[in-house]
Amino acid sequence: MEKIVIEPWIVDELTHEFFVPDYIEQLAEEVLKSYDLSVRSIQVVTTKPDKGGAIWKLETNSGPKSLKLLHRRPTRSLFSLGAQEYLVDVQKARVPPIIKTKDGSNYVEAGGKLWFVAEWIEPLAPVTKDLEGAKQLCYALGEFHRLSKGYIPPEQAEIASRLRKWPKSYEKVITKMDWFRSIAKAYEETAASSHLLNVVDIFEEQAKRSLERINQSSYFELIKQGNAYWGLVHQDYGWSNGQMGENGMWIIDLDGVAFDLPIRDLRKLISGTMADLYRWDVEWVREMIKAYHEANPISASLYEVLMIDLSLPTEFYKNIKEVVYEPELFLNEPTTTQLIQTIVETDQSKWPVLEEIENDWKGVE
Repeated sequence: MEKIVIEPWIVDELTHEFFVPDYIEQLAEEVLKSYDLSVRSIQVVTTKPDKGGAIWKLETNSGPKSLKLLHRRPTRSLFSLGAQEYLVDVQKARVPPIIKTKDGSNYVEAGGKLWFVAEWIEPLAPVTKDLEGAKQLCYALGEFHRLSKGYIPPEQAEIASRLRKWPKSYEKVITKMDWFRSIAKAYEETAASSHLLNVVDIFEEQAKRSLERINQSSYFELIKQGNAYWGLVHQDYGWSNGQMGENGMWIIDLDGVAFDLPIRDLRKLISGTMADLYRWDVEWVREMIKAYHEANPISASLYEVLMIDLSLPTEFYKNIKEVVYEPELFLNEPTTTQLIQTIVETDQSKWPVLEEIENDWKGVE
C-alpha cells in the first residue's frame, strides 16, 4: 500500500462523471480495514480528478459516513484535520465529527495522501437562494469564524496562513491584467480579443487603486494580532458548503481551511452572490454584512479592509484568467464576449453600492 503514489487522473468521454481509477478504489478498501466499521455499501459522490481527490458515501452498521481522500500534501492535510477536530471537540461547532481509526488516529496515510472518515450529516439541505438564505449563510459563516479562533495546529502540520499575503495577492491580480492585455494583442484575430482590450485597462486601474488602499489601511495593524487571534477562513464557502440541518446550519468540506482575516470569506460570498444576481444590490450587501456581524462582530478597521477587498476586480480576474491557459480556445468561445459584457455591467452596479455603504461602520468600535 505504501509503494503506490496517487496521481491526478483523466476523466473523458470514455469514463463516467465520478470515475475513480481501480487502484484508488482498492486503496479505499484497504484504508477502511483500519476502521471498526462494517461497510454495507460504498458510493463515490464527488471527485477532484485534476488534483487526485475523492469522497465516498459509506452505509455502515453505525449509520452513514463519508470517506475522504485528501488531495493536498499530507502535512497540509494535517492542518485541516486538526482544525476539524478542534472545532468539533473543543468548540462544539456544527461541522462533521471525525471517526477515529482502530488505533485512535484521525486519518490513514496511503498512496502518499491522507484519508479520513467522518460522520455523514443527514438530513442537510441548501438554504433558499434569496436574501433570507444569504443572511443565514452569513450568520453561520460568522459563527464558524468566531469558533475557529484559538486553533493551534498539530506540531507536525504545516501552517496554512494567508494572513500576510493580501498585498502580494493584489499585486498578482495587477500582473495578470498585463498578461491578459498581452495575450489579447497576440491573438487579436479572435472573436473576444477587442472586447477584452476595451476593458482590461479599467480593471487594471481598479486593482492598482485597491492595492494603494490596502497599503495605506489598517490591514498591517490588524495582522499583527496573529493567526490564532483571527482564526480560520473556509476558503470555499458558499451555498453548497453551508447547509441547513435539523438543529441549525452545518459547515462542511473543511479541507482547505487556512488562517486569515475572516472577512475574506465574507467578501467572496458577497461578490459571488452579486455575480449570481447580475447586479449589486445595496439591501442584500448591507443585510449580509449585518447578519455576519451578529455572529462575529466586525470592527471599523476590519470593515475598512472589507470595503477595499470588495473594490478589487475579483470577478473579472477569476473569470478571465482561463485565457492564460488556452488563449485561442478561450478568446474564440462564443460565450466569452457575453461573459465580459456581463462582468462589466455587473461591475458598473457595484460602485454606487460601495459608495452608499462606505460609512456604515463609522463610530463602530
